[in-house]
Order: sequence, then C-alpha cells, then structure tokens
Amino acid sequence: MKHPKVATNQPTAAVVLLLMLLLAPGSEATIACSDVVKYLRPCVSYLEKGTGKPPAACCSGVSGLASAASTSADKKAACECIKTAAQKINPNAQAAQTLPSDCGISLPFTVSPNVDCSKCLLPPLSS
Repeated sequence: MKHPKVATNQPTAAVVLLLMLLLAPGSEATIACSDVVKYLRPCVSYLEKGTGKPPAACCSGVSGLASAASTSADKKAACECIKTAAQKINPNAQAAQTLPSDCGISLPFTVSPNVDCSKCLLPPLSS
C-alpha cells in the first residue's frame, strides 16, 4: 500500500517557527522570591545581630542562591526579592555587606534595602 505524500507548506512552517522564536520567553526570571527567601532564611538572625560568623547553613543558602540565580533576569529577580525582604528585617549594614565574602562566595549585589538592582546585572567579581 502506498502512503500518500503529505504536502508541506514551507512558508507556513517558517512563519510558525519565527513566531515561536519571537514569542518564546527570553529573559524571564526562573527563580521565585519564595526560593530566594528559603535560601537566605538561615541568615536572618546573623543579619539582624551582625556579630560573629555566618552559620554554615546560611553560607550553604548563599551558595545555593548564587548557583540558582544564573541568568541576568534571575539575578535581578533575586536582588529585588532581597531588597524587599531587607526592608522588613532591617539587617546590620556591615553584616549584610560582607555576608557573601564571609561565606567565600560572590554575589553581584548586597543584602540591603537600598541596593540598586539595575547594577546587579554586571558579572560578579571573582572571589
């Protein structure tokens, strides 16, 4: 039995492909604020007190966040979430600024209610 030939409409296929590429979400953040909060929850008491060294669970969370926020959109979303959270907990400024380096990790932003998240799109300095 012969199979009938299926006519392909190449111009239509090209248009569909072009629309798929144009409408595909390009730089939407994939990291949710709830995930950012989970990563940094172990750091809250350290950030409020501002004394001593950050606990291991805190540094593990900072490391996880650094890995999870891999795209520019993710970094900006994480920064905005941290900025909002920092307004609620009012962290010790020194502890917040040094948290990533105290954990041996680079983040392209600091934990601060005043951080400019438009600048977090720059690549982090290597640690």
